[in-house]
Amino acid sequence: MKFSEQWLRSWVNPQVSHAELVARLSMVGLEVDGVEPVAGQFSGVVVGEVLSTEQHPDADKLRVCQVSNGSETFQVVCGAPNVRPGLKIPFAMIGAQLPGDFKIKKAKLRGVESNGMLCSASELQISDDDSGLMELAAEAQVGADIRAAFELDDASIEIGLTPNRGDCLSIAGLAREVGAIYGVPVSPIDIAPVLVSHQDTRPVDVLAPAACPRYLGRIIRNVDLSRPTPTWMVERLRRSDIRSIDAVVDVTNYVMLELGQPLHAFDLAEINTGIRVRMAEEGESLVLLDGQTITLRADTLVIADHQRALAIAGVMGGEHSGVNAGTRDIFLESAYFDSIALAGKARSYGLHTDASHRYERGVDPQLTRAAMERATSLLLDIVGGEAGPIVEALDEQGLPRTTPIVLRSERIGQMLGLELGHEQVEKMLGSLGLSLTSESEGAWRVGVPSHRFDIALEVDLIEELGRLYGYDRLPVRYPQARLAPTSTPEARVTVPALRRLLVARGYQEAITYSFIDPKLFELFSPDAKPLLLANPISVEMSAMRASLWPGLVTALQYNLNRQQTRVRLFESGLRFVGQLDELKQEAMLAGVVTGARFDEGWSNGREAVDFYDVKADVEALLGAAGDGLSFRFVAGEHPALHPGQTARIEREGRLAGYIGSLHPQLARSLGIDQPVYLYELLLGELTSGRLPRFSELSRFPEVRRDLALLVDRDVPAEAVLFCIREAAGDSLTDLKLFDVYHGKGIDPHRKSLAVGLTWQHPSRTLNDDEVNESTQNILTSLEQRFNATLRK
Repeated sequence: MKFSEQWLRSWVNPQVSHAELVARLSMVGLEVDGVEPVAGQFSGVVVGEVLSTEQHPDADKLRVCQVSNGSETFQVVCGAPNVRPGLKIPFAMIGAQLPGDFKIKKAKLRGVESNGMLCSASELQISDDDSGLMELAAEAQVGADIRAAFELDDASIEIGLTPNRGDCLSIAGLAREVGAIYGVPVSPIDIAPVLVSHQDTRPVDVLAPAACPRYLGRIIRNVDLSRPTPTWMVERLRRSDIRSIDAVVDVTNYVMLELGQPLHAFDLAEINTGIRVRMAEEGESLVLLDGQTITLRADTLVIADHQRALAIAGVMGGEHSGVNAGTRDIFLESAYFDSIALAGKARSYGLHTDASHRYERGVDPQLTRAAMERATSLLLDIVGGEAGPIVEALDEQGLPRTTPIVLRSERIGQMLGLELGHEQVEKMLGSLGLSLTSESEGAWRVGVPSHRFDIALEVDLIEELGRLYGYDRLPVRYPQARLAPTSTPEARVTVPALRRLLVARGYQEAITYSFIDPKLFELFSPDAKPLLLANPISVEMSAMRASLWPGLVTALQYNLNRQQTRVRLFESGLRFVGQLDELKQEAMLAGVVTGARFDEGWSNGREAVDFYDVKADVEALLGAAGDGLSFRFVAGEHPALHPGQTARIEREGRLAGYIGSLHPQLARSLGIDQPVYLYELLLGELTSGRLPRFSELSRFPEVRRDLALLVDRDVPAEAVLFCIREAAGDSLTDLKLFDVYHGKGIDPHRKSLAVGLTWQHPSRTLNDDEVNESTQNILTSLEQRFNATLRK
């Protein structure tokens, strides 16, 4: 919001400099985005009147003018297209200093003497208008100094308000803040009801009371729109970055800036029967004041008559019902619209107006009548006319209500770190319009005024005290708290520890979006229904991910397309399974690997990474919590993985994740032409493990036996190893699979698994009979379960 500093100081005038005022506004949360003077630096410019003009003898575009400064007449040569007798303009006399260090001297233009200069607004840096002379109002006093007459020693201040401070989108709201900051009185304007001259009204029916709890209307007859807007009002609007249009529109804009209540004026002749505040009919059309035709939706609140829509409520009026030069009677509207009902409506139609900006942030519901009376008074003074009675439609239940808040002095000290006296608290909050009643020792019951929608809790009141006291004055203290070390369960491993493990194995962490392209969702999870966002950033980011793989593979594609052929990425995050009624959010850890096994180097081979390299990384993760042996890799299927290169990872019968090679068909559809390996694990299964227990190192010798076992080719080696561990007894300390063979010399339906078994007893030496018995138990179990035999 932009405003004139002089206008603000007419309401409240603390005895501080311009720089101090600007700095303090920013310190209390009303951040100043910019300050600029309303005019350039100049002197010696007065109000001049053109008495006569005649054609220059030697130049078609120049006029020789006789200009009066009130006491003398001067000859001035001027080339402006709008110069004419009777016009009042800025007149720079001999010796005047204009912006840009330009001094006015006597001159001759094409042989004709010129004693001064008639100025445009751009030459005085008042505005960018350089189309002609700056035309002053007819009532301007000839000979008066321009700077003093138009109060040009002023600044236009622009503040950037947060959405919760809609109460400061007016001079009245800003004055209230400045008065509270400096503890000086505010001098608001006196608003008295105008004298009613006729009894004409139009019926007002509010058909959507939840969106419009209060609506006021008044008829003003016989207005004269040929009368110009007063210069003082035009200037205040200009300095607030609002262009003057006509007297009626200017008055509604002026009251909006002054009090914060948007208003709208309709041409009464264009209203059929009466006003209806209703929701639009789907597909209903409206031509707006800016000339564009829009098609309304059923969720849009409109102001209508008994025949058609007249305006989008709180946003913009319609062209056909707008005030124009031929308007004689107007219907003036002042209403309170619910901020939630209007939120986003203007933007949905590609619009943004000063009115919608205020209504979306909240307008004081108690301000409508005062604004109506103020606007009526100004209109009668400027364009004349006769005012009728105010018609009001009111739904008390729909108006927002504030609830008293209990404020404790003890809590103020805790949050601000200083003690404020009772009188100081009451004075500071009272200056903002809050009412305080002592409830008990050291506590108040605080009543919140209708214009402060942002105050609902005790902490909000304490924030107000901190703002007014001065954030820069609050004491700086180190926080004090009783700190106790937190216990870390030894049976669990933290996610940061898992991250460090993967980084140590050559991975880089990726962070991808939780929402993905529905097409990508379909590729990786064809059997699941995506959970779609109601208001996505884009169509490509509208589905909640059911797996971390789509984001990782997208990152992989990005790297491959930039000649990064060796990629190892991992991510930890949530996946979303199911719909809203049964939505599960599961913490996952996933990885993607492709390219060479080792970094390029003279001592490294060039072999490509394979399934077992990635399986080793996964096994390191599974064993991080000390319970890696409770996990099993079982042949499985997944729609995103290669049918013959996929393993389910299970823990005591529970699914813990998947590992495998990216499905070739999926890889082709994504434009990936090299093997890619993926894994995804439930974090809950990774982080919970087994409590480490110390076992004394045995001083007795180990006994090793190697077995070459023949089993069917479809028997997983993992199942064979699991069976051996169950049958080997407690003294088995190590088990290794060191060879897998199938081919010449073996039944083509069988394979050979060579395993090394190591026994060691903690308190004695094992004898051959004990080892042979354990070996026989193993062979018996393998024969019964897998029809396994020893290879000869």
